[in-house]
Amino acid sequence: MLLAALAVIIGLALLVWSADRFVDGAAASAGHFGMPPLLIGMVIVGFGTSAPEMVVSVLAAVQGNPGIALGNAYGSNITNIALILGITALISPIAIQPQIIRREMPVLLAVTVLAVWQLWDGYLSFADGIVLSATLVLLMGWTTLRSMKGSDNFARDIADELADSDNKIPLRRALFWLVLGLAILILSSRLLVWGAVVIAQALGVSDLIIGLTVVAIGTSLPELASSVIAARKGEHDIAVGNIIGSNLFNTLAVVGLAAAIHPMPVASEVLARDAAVMAGLTLLLFVFAWSGRRIIRPEGAVLLTAYAGYTAYLVATAF
Repeated sequence: MLLAALAVIIGLALLVWSADRFVDGAAASAGHFGMPPLLIGMVIVGFGTSAPEMVVSVLAAVQGNPGIALGNAYGSNITNIALILGITALISPIAIQPQIIRREMPVLLAVTVLAVWQLWDGYLSFADGIVLSATLVLLMGWTTLRSMKGSDNFARDIADELADSDNKIPLRRALFWLVLGLAILILSSRLLVWGAVVIAQALGVSDLIIGLTVVAIGTSLPELASSVIAARKGEHDIAVGNIIGSNLFNTLAVVGLAAAIHPMPVASEVLARDAAVMAGLTLLLFVFAWSGRRIIRPEGAVLLTAYAGYTAYLVATAF
């Protein structure tokens, strides 16, 4: 038990560190090989925020622990909205641009509805995984084309800034961080999944609960750090865009890949409890943004309270 807990702690620490190194190396390497700056920004930023969730969930699915795979994805979405945006709003009220409210948030709502609908029959099939993955590819293509036409200045600014900064890294060093980051990302994910499964078995709780709590919080640490820093610097678009992009990737890429690799039965409580909470929080975020085009401190407190209540319920019903 002690060894498993240590494995989770070390695995989470290495996971966060290696994901950062891998994204830096991938962005710089892509720039050196002539990949367009815009495409670097869209792909690397999107993948980077969800790299820990993606690797952990895929490995969990391969190893026959679908509860961790699904719990990690949906738990991370809940953590992103309720815990991370709640904390960020308490530190500094978050202004939200009208185009995000009109475009990105409805897309996130639609994707969430699609995810809930797929869970309705109690099974995530290979076809479900392909649909989710294909939806992600279409969204990425649509966003990239829109940005290339100049209708998405925020995406272009992020892409240019990322490409300019990462191209300063020499190619040899970029490839080194790319390979090392990916290797440690995979190893740390295996360590984390093993520790989480052992703890779940020792405590007599399901791996779904471990995925929804410990693993979800741990893999959401990059989003927490970047959102808080962005809010303190007044970069509200980055704080909100980071969460929306991460939740889209979690729902489409993380769950899609896990289901395509290992189709899985879905427990009834996932739909009635976790997917419902995820959908409710996504709708609440949209209502907060639509009503005042910002998330103020009292609304941040509401999000944090919702997260505390959800987590307390999970713990109370786990034993």
